[in-house]
Amino acid sequence: MSPDFGKLVLRVGFGGMMLTHGWPKAVNLVSDWGTVEFADPLGIGSTASLILTVFAELICALSVLIGYKTRLASIPLIITMLIAALVIHGPDPLAKKELALLYLSGYVAIAIMGPGKWSLDKK
Repeated sequence: MSPDFGKLVLRVGFGGMMLTHGWPKAVNLVSDWGTVEFADPLGIGSTASLILTVFAELICALSVLIGYKTRLASIPLIITMLIAALVIHGPDPLAKKELALLYLSGYVAIAIMGPGKWSLDKK
């Protein structure tokens, strides 16, 4: 097995699983446009926070999955998972933060290693 195969598995796994979080948020954004109820950890408004989260969890996750601009696409995902773990779930026990921390570690690894040769970036 090559390291590039491992990078492919990591990208497809983390990118694909994050889509399951981003898609429902995108549906929520479109269906409840005027009455969005979402956390506002940055103080920019619930709608703006939801838009940024959907961008990261849907658009950037898809980009990571297919290996297009992978390192750049990992940055919003890293920031989103940092906010989820440290701000949204900051006072919660580790069990509540665990998923965000797991995603964070995966996206940091992807950002460090790059997409591999089986990607649109082909690096």
